[in-house]
Amino acid sequence: MSTSEDKNINKWLITITVMLPTIMEIIDTSVANVALPHMQGSLNAGTDEVTWVLTSYLVSNAVVLPMTGWLARVFGRKRFLMTCIALFTLASLLCGSAPNLASLIFFRVLQGAAGGALIPISQAIMMETFPPNQRGMAMAIFGIGAMTGPIVGPALGGWITDNLNWRWIFYINLPVGIVAFIMCAFFIYDPAYLKRGRERIAIDYWGLFLLTASMGSLQVVLDKGQQDDWFSSRFIITFSVITVISLIALIWVELTHEHPIINLRLFKNVSFSAGNFIMFVVGFCLYSSIMLIPLFLQTLMGYSATDAGMVMAPGGVATLLTMPFVGAAMTKRDGRKIVFFGLLIGAASMFIMQGLNLQGAFWNYTWPRIVLGFGLAMIFVPLTTVTLATIPKPEMGNATGMFNLLRNIGGSVGIAMATTLLARLEQFYQNNLVAHISPYNPAWQMRFEGLKHALVARGIAVTQADRTALGMMYGALRKQAGALAFNRIFFIIGLTFLAILPLLLLLKRTSHQEGGGMGH
Repeated sequence: MSTSEDKNINKWLITITVMLPTIMEIIDTSVANVALPHMQGSLNAGTDEVTWVLTSYLVSNAVVLPMTGWLARVFGRKRFLMTCIALFTLASLLCGSAPNLASLIFFRVLQGAAGGALIPISQAIMMETFPPNQRGMAMAIFGIGAMTGPIVGPALGGWITDNLNWRWIFYINLPVGIVAFIMCAFFIYDPAYLKRGRERIAIDYWGLFLLTASMGSLQVVLDKGQQDDWFSSRFIITFSVITVISLIALIWVELTHEHPIINLRLFKNVSFSAGNFIMFVVGFCLYSSIMLIPLFLQTLMGYSATDAGMVMAPGGVATLLTMPFVGAAMTKRDGRKIVFFGLLIGAASMFIMQGLNLQGAFWNYTWPRIVLGFGLAMIFVPLTTVTLATIPKPEMGNATGMFNLLRNIGGSVGIAMATTLLARLEQFYQNNLVAHISPYNPAWQMRFEGLKHALVARGIAVTQADRTALGMMYGALRKQAGALAFNRIFFIIGLTFLAILPLLLLLKRTSHQEGGGMGH
């Protein structure tokens, strides 16, 4: 029997305790995005330099995620969780008071390292606190907390930056961190198996070094690839080689070490492997699509950041409202079937977005995002529950760390692929459309003459009107090429959702029997 039940701690108190640091960490991932231009001005940094405020956080996050279970075993889960909350809160204070860009990036690395462990540990505690027949509901509650970040983060960041100062986006973590630390001290206890297993463990130094090198290099390649034109850049080639070599060495070291930092043997479990790959692809589809929608609205439709956020928000609300029903359905239904319908809905939303054009109204862009919101609620909760259902408790920390890492890497790959495809496809469609622009094309001639006459009527000289009309026509052509590129990428993402449907057959059916929670 676990210590937390011996102490008679209410499972809902444990839930609130682990949700606080989770929400804090997820909000912090997205809250800084909208404040970048303000940071740039305040810290006298270039656009390329200031993006490292985001990249540094993601790199250190990616390094810590897979080793969460190992760190919890070495230091004890409660002590490790409290240390992470304290370090995250302190790093937030230091980020807010950073005097220059170099120190801000350093403190963001600290913050990302502390934050990387918060979600997997919280997820592992939730999976153990609830018995199997209630785990779907537990993951739904966890999902509601996780979805709060992307909805609240950008809006909160924008409001704070406009009304106070960008430094306050970090300072708001302080009260949340202090409350989470106090609640953790009172309501979280290490389960018996962790106490038994805390004998002296030989530290896997090579694993630690290779994991840091591989995850750090991979994140740098994905973040900077398109910017540096991928393999035309010696910088990207160097980091790609480091990634491949260190990953191969990491796999060999981890499979031969007695106490590896990441337990790759978990992937012998076919259901767990399939679930992780599905989550990787879902991360790929989700992060790329939610990056593309605001970009489409702001670059092609002239929406402000706030208006683009308003298009995105209803989709998040749809996910929030659907998650409790999915959690309840998980107690009686096969989770794999729910994921199946979720993936179909996700694909359908992408195919709807494929039809977006430059004449759409606000609602035309909002409702496909709402459809995607319903699909995501039906994917995340059951997929997490089904993937982790076959994992023994002592390995739960390891499993949740790997699961979250693959979602994040999938997201990074998705964003990198989407930005690259966007640049290449825009050029492709622009070249195709230019072929139709000719003085002998009657449609083009009519449009051009109409614009020119309108400009002359406004008092612009004929020679100037010629050049201006031509510039306006080229601008319209570029917009159309951009819209076609976005449409094609949404179509590819939709096909990707459908491509992973056969993998659901490899997942193990969830058990709905009572028992098996933290106290069983």
